[in-house]
Amino acid sequence: MSTLDVLAEDERFVVSTVREFVDKEVRPAVRDLEHANAYPEALIEKMKELGIFGLAIPEEYGGTPVSTPCYVLVTEELARGWMSLAGAMGGHTVVSKLLLHFGTDEQKRRYLPRMATGELRATMALTEPGGGSDLQAMRTVARRDADGYLVNGSKTWITNARRSGLIALLCKTDPDARPAHKGISILLVEPGPGLTVSRDLPKLGYKGVESCELVFTDHRAPAGALLGGTEGAGFAQMMKGLETGRLQVAGRALGVGRAALEDALAYAQERETFGRPIWQHQSVGNHLADMATSLMAARQLTLYAAREADAGRRVDMEAGMAKLFASETAMQIALNAIRVHGGYGYSTEFDVERYFRDAPLMIVGEGTNEIQRNVIVRQLVSRGGLDA
Repeated sequence: MSTLDVLAEDERFVVSTVREFVDKEVRPAVRDLEHANAYPEALIEKMKELGIFGLAIPEEYGGTPVSTPCYVLVTEELARGWMSLAGAMGGHTVVSKLLLHFGTDEQKRRYLPRMATGELRATMALTEPGGGSDLQAMRTVARRDADGYLVNGSKTWITNARRSGLIALLCKTDPDARPAHKGISILLVEPGPGLTVSRDLPKLGYKGVESCELVFTDHRAPAGALLGGTEGAGFAQMMKGLETGRLQVAGRALGVGRAALEDALAYAQERETFGRPIWQHQSVGNHLADMATSLMAARQLTLYAAREADAGRRVDMEAGMAKLFASETAMQIALNAIRVHGGYGYSTEFDVERYFRDAPLMIVGEGTNEIQRNVIVRQLVSRGGLDA
């Protein structure tokens, strides 16, 4: 059975269209773009034309909504071509979901139609330079006054920071609240005075798309920027949003792992040593068999979590499992692809070295895998086990 058989016919067409875009336009250009660390302007414009930025937005706001399994498979296809392209739409989708689940009617009308076309790109700002995954320890504060909110603080590792017109900012509106999460809110921030993109962070991989530090210095946000209009709900809102984010990262990992497997499989059939294709040597064949098996398992786990999300169930554990397993799998497949390629795997003239540089991002991004394990075990205990 094809992976796409889990989708309705119209969604199979969506995934096939993205696959064709990746094969014809992304893969021929990616090596030069990635090595130059060049922003893929033309490819992003094509993604807008294909409706990729509107996949989580209802038709009433101009989107082309798809199921979560379809969204995961679209993400996999993009990451198979270049993981950075999947990153360019990841935070955007999370913000779309935040608006749909928690936004006021005015907030939805203001942002979603332009987000659906990609005219307005969105990102989220959670991580702080000294906080990492400890979001409740954040120091970015938004103080309410007669004119709205005055924001001060800093964020780091913000993808698309220079090109996003909307930032879902996680901040403290009540720094004295106990427990701390009750004082956390999300502000829908737009670029303006007092908001500075201080620098682009140099990275091992994930090239082309910028990851930046943001500094807020008396940045003014109107009262209507508060997501949902209620203070103190931001932590729970963002945790719900991160369920989508972690499924998206799992989809990225599937794409990187699949690209590495496909390249290794093709090379192992072309390259000969001792008079036969190298896949026939047991040590190489075993690598390929293990790579394919683990990738299949990662995909099924991710699709299961995606189906559970569409069924309306809480999936922080399932999304965490998918993100954890898929990202570790992608890292191992990327390493094994280098082994299969031998010395050529270490050459920048082949793509497998890029997969090896891109794969670690999924291990540490969107909540480190150590954090995922914490989430999983807490849910196991609170649910009374895996099948309770």
